[in-house]
Amino acid sequence: MKDRLVTPSYCFILAANFLLYFGFWLLIPVLPFYLSEVFSAGNSTIGIILSCYTVAALCIRPFSGYFLDSFARKPLYLMAYFIFMTMFAGYIIAGSLTLFIMFRIVQGISFGMVTVGGNTVVIDIMPSSRRGEGLGYYGLSNNIAMAVGPMSGLFLHDAGVDYTAIFCCSLGSCIAGFVCASLVKTPYKPPVRREPISLDRFILLKGIPAGISLLLLSIPYGMTTNYVAMYAKQIGINATTGFFFTFMAIGMAISRIFSGKIVDKGKITQVISAGLYLVVFSFFLLSACVYLINWNNMLCTVVFFAVALLLGVGFGIMFPAYNTLFVNLAPNSQRGTATSTYLTSWDVGIGIGMLTGGYIAEVSTFDKAYLFGACLTIVSMLYFNGKVAPHYHKNKLR
Repeated sequence: MKDRLVTPSYCFILAANFLLYFGFWLLIPVLPFYLSEVFSAGNSTIGIILSCYTVAALCIRPFSGYFLDSFARKPLYLMAYFIFMTMFAGYIIAGSLTLFIMFRIVQGISFGMVTVGGNTVVIDIMPSSRRGEGLGYYGLSNNIAMAVGPMSGLFLHDAGVDYTAIFCCSLGSCIAGFVCASLVKTPYKPPVRREPISLDRFILLKGIPAGISLLLLSIPYGMTTNYVAMYAKQIGINATTGFFFTFMAIGMAISRIFSGKIVDKGKITQVISAGLYLVVFSFFLLSACVYLINWNNMLCTVVFFAVALLLGVGFGIMFPAYNTLFVNLAPNSQRGTATSTYLTSWDVGIGIGMLTGGYIAEVSTFDKAYLFGACLTIVSMLYFNGKVAPHYHKNKLR
């Protein structure tokens, strides 16, 4: 019973996480239309407004880890969840672009806090012997939301549902998630002595090598999530590119079911290495689609969606393993800092990917951007096998 993973609290945190991300992903494809149609914003303005969310989340992440390690975690998690939820109501009443941007920034800050909080709380309530498996299922709830959220948002938009009703759907999802989050029972966390403010209270210093490897991986991932539809249009793929994300989510779901159990057997670095090989191959294949389509359009379309599935499997394998790696490098009193460092590394790479992908595509083409991203994954793989894996085995605490 001590190693039991499926408890009421674990189920509630999974539901809370899914409903939060569903509300988030529901609006991702709809907001550009909203900003364009309601506020007559241009493409560059839309890009800046949407990116301020990521920047705000990134700014709070290092501090959120410190707060979660220093104070009671559940109240902080619920507070961030509540603020994130209420910003959807703010979108409904925002009558100007300035007010919308303000709500967007506040929601980004709360998102940075609530995601670190959720990851930390779920680690607290699960047995350490099944941490990899538990984090795998926790991440799976994100993937399911990513698979159904954007499609649901676009379906509502294309069906002529007004934006207020769509915002209410996101708000309703998060209200239900907040109720689930409040039902989670966390173990007692005794008061801790406040350590003097220092760099290692905000960043897990032992996790920096792994963070660099993860950052290099997230750059091409950021290019993919933001520009893959434009890339497909540029080279002439006529299929519905929205299914790319569905196939990616399916791949992540499939891999997370078994990868976490392998991680719990202690094969963390081996799992990450396997995922790296798969991701390297996938990004090179994605960049090669520009040549494949000139040879056979149907084959190129099949390869395009196969790449999405392979990327989902590769990243789905690595996510719980990387998360467990960071946590295993930190003492229990720095779980929040470890999770924050893990997510910050990922977010920095996503931001760089958004900027570099757009810049390379502007001066050249998207296939060159993905070729550049594929080369970065090779660097990440070599760095992980040569530096990160030995460093982890030398410094892990459990």
